[in-house]
Amino acid sequence: MSAFMTVREFEEAARRIEGVVRRTPLVPLPLDRETPVYAKCENLQVAGTFKIRGAYNFIAQIDPADRRCGVITYSSGNHAQAVAMAARRFRVPAVVVMPVSAPVIKVEGARALGAEVLFEGTTSAERKTRAETEASNRGLQMVPPFDDPWIVAGQGTVGLEILRDCPDLAQVLVPVGGGGLIAGIASVIKQRCPQVRVIGVEPCGAAKMTASLSAGHPVSLSRVASVADGLLPVRPGDLTFQYVRRWVDEILTVDDGSIVEAALWLFRRAKLVVETSGAAALAALLNMTNDVASQGSRAGATVVVLSGGNISLETLADLALGGTASVRSGSRAEDPGDGC
Repeated sequence: MSAFMTVREFEEAARRIEGVVRRTPLVPLPLDRETPVYAKCENLQVAGTFKIRGAYNFIAQIDPADRRCGVITYSSGNHAQAVAMAARRFRVPAVVVMPVSAPVIKVEGARALGAEVLFEGTTSAERKTRAETEASNRGLQMVPPFDDPWIVAGQGTVGLEILRDCPDLAQVLVPVGGGGLIAGIASVIKQRCPQVRVIGVEPCGAAKMTASLSAGHPVSLSRVASVADGLLPVRPGDLTFQYVRRWVDEILTVDDGSIVEAALWLFRRAKLVVETSGAAALAALLNMTNDVASQGSRAGATVVVLSGGNISLETLADLALGGTASVRSGSRAEDPGDGC
């Protein structure tokens, strides 16, 4: 596999996951804009997240003899559920290592899909170490959260679907955590339609990609904090950073208030249940004035990627009432998210 994957490799991933993942719809959003705005509804994906695309694509390519013993991953929730679902399709055991602070809805989701859930600390480093130890002791195959070409290839199938369903696409906004989702989407879209703008969006309190692009290499933030619990890796992946630097036009940041407003707007106006991490891209668009928002879309439509819908009714109600129970934070050693 070359340093940067070709569209053909993304198309191979699409064929590999066909019949397992859902081809999620583009839903028009009721916004007063000069050009149409659509939501790519990965909140309606199986397991409630785009993560199933990369997880299944990865597990499908493990040698069957090795896969038979089972798979393991470390995750704050969405990737854990995706790995559990993919493993169930292959009828192999799945073990997921989650932080003690993982959202209950994501823990219950992983267990409901048949995964053995282990808890380890609050940090990505602690979870990864525990997962590596378990993998070695039990002969399990590791499924990385985002920084792997097979994972990126699976996530990039979102971009293929957007291009097929939106021929007049002018710009797409994508949430950014570890970078796997935007790496795949940007690579596909820019190779097919280089004139389309690809914009990443990350929380102000976890702007690791912004800092890394400024530095010219991946950097670790000393602290991250945001209501968007799935966008909190303190460092982008080495691979995903290279993809973002080559293919992405711009990275924007949004504050927690804007993210919450976007999630509530989707619920009230579009009748879509979207977790806070999944609403970040729309938050950026809503923050733009009509003039600014239309600058990149004068020739066509805007698509915002809603990356997941794993939010409990209690959390959604808390956000609607102005609560802060869902705000998560961490230091370099405290990294709750597995990242978009």
